[in-house]
Amino acid sequence: MKVHNFSAGPAILPASVMAEAAEAVRDFNGSGLSILEISHRSKPFVAVLEEAVSLVHELLGVSDDYAVLFLTGGASSQFYMTAMNILNDNETAGYINTGAWSTKAIKEAKNFGNIVELASSKDTNFSYIPKGYDIPADLKYVHLTSNNTIFGTQFQEFPATDVPLIADMSSDIFSRPLPVDRFGMIYAGAQKNMGPAGVALAIVRKDILGKVERTIPTMLNYQTHIDKNSSFNTPPVFPIFVSMLTMRWVKEQGGVDAMVPHNEAKAKIIYDAIDNSPIFEGVVTDTVDRSLMNATFVLKEQYAHLQDDFMAAATAANCSGVKGHRSVGGFRASIYNSMPHSSAQALADVMAEFAAKHA
Repeated sequence: MKVHNFSAGPAILPASVMAEAAEAVRDFNGSGLSILEISHRSKPFVAVLEEAVSLVHELLGVSDDYAVLFLTGGASSQFYMTAMNILNDNETAGYINTGAWSTKAIKEAKNFGNIVELASSKDTNFSYIPKGYDIPADLKYVHLTSNNTIFGTQFQEFPATDVPLIADMSSDIFSRPLPVDRFGMIYAGAQKNMGPAGVALAIVRKDILGKVERTIPTMLNYQTHIDKNSSFNTPPVFPIFVSMLTMRWVKEQGGVDAMVPHNEAKAKIIYDAIDNSPIFEGVVTDTVDRSLMNATFVLKEQYAHLQDDFMAAATAANCSGVKGHRSVGGFRASIYNSMPHSSAQALADVMAEFAAKHA
């Protein structure tokens, strides 16, 4: 049975990656050992880790000025690790608040320095990306969340500033080319667009480290993980392996440049279904801010009582994970790199059929 997986995360992975990962669980590279039981110090896994790092550099055009790390703790740990490692108590960083994850990042960063909220879309429940705000030149960095899985907004352009940017790119990493040299740091939890849950990618410009005056616990110091090549302690072997396979797949498809038209085409299918529907409507108020990764929509007010009926229709059509985040309700179609166009079309067909029946 074909299930169309619209889950926001842990999310869909390429079928070929799933097959190769499953085989490696049984027998990794003909070694007679599972990928789950090999030593993280062994040559076979060191080769996996080195290839994963190399693919990040290649796919995103990351120069040697940056360290590529694979860390435990997910993106949420980076909310405080970034400020702890980069911001002194008497320094100021600017944050752009575009949703739940930005809000959490702000809360954690306040423990380590002065935090100013440069802009926010909280006034309309985060239904747009703020624009037209000032960025003081004396900030240590500017933090943003590039794509908002809950509310369905995405930065299509990054703020124009000479201040280093720091971005949580958990849900749109590897979906498009990036001006990496404008960023002091990029981090991403794997489980939305890169691999399974259990590892976070961190791309850190080396020259922004080593400048804070506080004592940083060993495990929370980025320099520790740079010096030990992400293996100061036992790294999450399987999630790194599957992330490496996914990056291989992206490269085979033509790299991140090829992901752009692929994702735009899927998003168009979903957004056309929303915009042309008599009973559904989008949540994002400025269509230019619509995410190519997470399309959010609701039933119009007069049809709101049909929410459970639509979920039943989606389930009957094998469309899984369409329910919106518990904090906002409605519906959400997560259409990450790995989703085929046929799945996007399957959901659009369900929406059209449901509207024809109930409008």
